[in-house]
Amino acid sequence: MSTQDTGFRIGVDIGGTFTDVVMLDPATGRLANEKVLTTPHDPAEGVLNGVQRILDSEGTAPRDVRSIIHGTTLVANALIERKGVKTALVTTEGFRDVLEIGRELRYSIYDLFIDMPEPLVPRVRRFEVAERMRNDGTVLQAPDPDAVRALAGTLRKCGVEAVAIVFLHSFRNDANERAVKAILAEELPDITICTSFEVMPQIGEYERSSTAVANAFVQPIFRNYVMRLVQELGRLDLPQDLYLMLADGGTVRHDTAVEYPIRLVQSGPAGGAQAASVFGRLALEDNLLCFDMGGTTAKACLIQDGEPLRTDAFEVARVFRFAKGSGLPLQVPVIDMIEIGAGGGSIAQVDKLGLVQVGPESASSKPGPACYGLGGAQPTVTDADLVLGYLDAASFLGGDMALDRAAAEDAIREALAEPLGLSVTEAAWGIYETVNESMAQAATIHALESGRKVQDFTVLAIGGAGPVHATNLARRMGVRRVICPLGAGVASAFGFLASPISFEFVRAAIEPLAGLDLARIDTMVAELEAEGLALVTSAGIAEADATTAVSVLMRYSGQGYQVDVDVPRDLLSSGGTEDIAALFEARYRALFGRTEAMAAEIMSWRVVVSGPKPVLEPQAALREGTAKIGLRPVYFGEAGDYVDTPVYDRYCVPPDTPIEGPAVFEERESTIIVPPRARATADRSGNLIIDLDG
Repeated sequence: MSTQDTGFRIGVDIGGTFTDVVMLDPATGRLANEKVLTTPHDPAEGVLNGVQRILDSEGTAPRDVRSIIHGTTLVANALIERKGVKTALVTTEGFRDVLEIGRELRYSIYDLFIDMPEPLVPRVRRFEVAERMRNDGTVLQAPDPDAVRALAGTLRKCGVEAVAIVFLHSFRNDANERAVKAILAEELPDITICTSFEVMPQIGEYERSSTAVANAFVQPIFRNYVMRLVQELGRLDLPQDLYLMLADGGTVRHDTAVEYPIRLVQSGPAGGAQAASVFGRLALEDNLLCFDMGGTTAKACLIQDGEPLRTDAFEVARVFRFAKGSGLPLQVPVIDMIEIGAGGGSIAQVDKLGLVQVGPESASSKPGPACYGLGGAQPTVTDADLVLGYLDAASFLGGDMALDRAAAEDAIREALAEPLGLSVTEAAWGIYETVNESMAQAATIHALESGRKVQDFTVLAIGGAGPVHATNLARRMGVRRVICPLGAGVASAFGFLASPISFEFVRAAIEPLAGLDLARIDTMVAELEAEGLALVTSAGIAEADATTAVSVLMRYSGQGYQVDVDVPRDLLSSGGTEDIAALFEARYRALFGRTEAMAAEIMSWRVVVSGPKPVLEPQAALREGTAKIGLRPVYFGEAGDYVDTPVYDRYCVPPDTPIEGPAVFEERESTIIVPPRARATADRSGNLIIDLDG
């Protein structure tokens, strides 16, 4: 795949409720999209259904498709639902229980009966090897080959399908891990074997162990899924060079992805962040709070100077959804985002205190919200949005899926209104207010934890439910501007098309900045760069078109947190440590407003090798016609009554024409709610810009 490719490109995003498909014609910039219900029993079925449907609806021949880029929740769901394979952990003698000991931190310090996440590998399948690596990377004790062969026999008897090898200090030197892997691979040729050095060589034996185990746990099922999908695409005469979206915003070919499935744990939301960057550029906004609310969850991430913020720490499968520290830690490069709330399918109920609670349980795509008419009987956020008039029962998904308002009212009445002594409207408003308030608080805290104020950003709403809730959310946070791009409901799939071929390498190198041997670091970076070039060129990128970005994770000596500092590539060969110190202090001051009179130290180096970033100029799918298509009663919580609100066809709204709120703008994949005392204006790129000051 290269930026010179002609032919159609397809992006496919599997969500908890819908599978979104977007097709781009690079020659014209025209975007087409489809939504089909996700098929949890076999996610590939939904992907193939969606791809075939968009080809049929657009009259496109499979041979005219150049590439398919895919993001999936399969990895995250396998970890959350514990539906991976039977896995074993092989670790250093004395460290068998590291997965349970963890950091000995309590996410709720006053709860005497706290539940901690159950390790993916039970103690009976955790094995020790007599080996030892010093913390400087020298071998103190090499593993005994005969003992490792005996261990292979034990693993065979246990019937394990995957093994994770994690030795102490292997991030410094992986010799012992490689030696054990070679023997086990010879003795157990049909078993998946992962080493922590290959997956993510960073300091922190607990986080490194958790990450390597998670990778091994999901790798066989992910490999089977991807290879089956590739074969089925081939049967449709579509390209079999499938590309997959990584959690850090890059894409890789499927053969690379199956080696590191843990790096896809947040692939869908990462696509949304990449799409937000494109939409923000078109709207001339570089600093955005990307608010992505789909059918199952809502997420937020900050985009500063046109690029999403990134991190290398993430949690999955939390015992308590919003409690940091209650999940399985992963050391993988990801776009820094936070799950801030529920999605359209999240179930509302009355909790033990008699208050409205929304989520974490979801109705998913089957049976779905009560209004879907697929057997769901519990009230959800989507049911509340329908009752409040935000959604139209006849035009959902462009009329392809009719909603049952009476079923939504019955579900809300039985579960909430009658138990709380409220009307159905008041109960629906309670659901809407509850979910928006919790999301506003979480997004505000996320910004503060990143050293930023949320009021300095513009909200950009994506996801099927994002534009329905964005203006209410923004007002609660004190944000005065909201951007709703055209096609927000399938933005993540579009974001896949905007992502470059890219792969990130991390190498721990814990040492003082003073006296750092830059020549040695330059050699290490050159080796990683060569490895990265091999990966991106295998995906069709010309070596001359590839670029390398280098950064270093640094801190003041003794601190418990680090900052990421970009380092020009040529500085390693022609600069000095004082140049790196100046870059670190400038970055530290930008984040915290001060510097410290302390020595700085290096934690790890990051090398990202990328192909060119696709430059997308999507053409707004607008048409001529009457913009205002009717009136609909909509509830805004003011004066306790519904307001007859103008409804507009999103595709017919002329640019640069202000429309006063309240107003509803309908498009196929989502609905935009503009409240009273606000003004909406469409720009030339199809973005709807909402000024909440009116």
